[in-house]
Amino acid sequence: MYDEYGADIITLVDENNQEHEFEILDVIDNEDGCFYALLPTFENPQDKVDAEGIYYIFEAVEENGEQQLAEVEDEELLDKLADIFESRFEELYDSEDSDEE
Repeated sequence: MYDEYGADIITLVDENNQEHEFEILDVIDNEDGCFYALLPTFENPQDKVDAEGIYYIFEAVEENGEQQLAEVEDEELLDKLADIFESRFEELYDSEDSDEE
């Protein structure tokens, strides 16, 4: 059965031309730019358990007329974004937990 509400998956290619698959957790579009919180996907369930709580923040940038995702190099901005994303995650998961009760 097709699950139209499944995870949004994105594949990124690194500088070594290796593909990495991520689940899009959230997107923030504000005065600083457009940022994605990405969770790595894993084939091995133990790898997923070992990486619990680890996610990456990337900035959407335009390069040669194409939208690409780049690492956020400004540490202060990265900390600010992490605080925003984690606050949003807490709200999301708290509301899901409340709905289940």
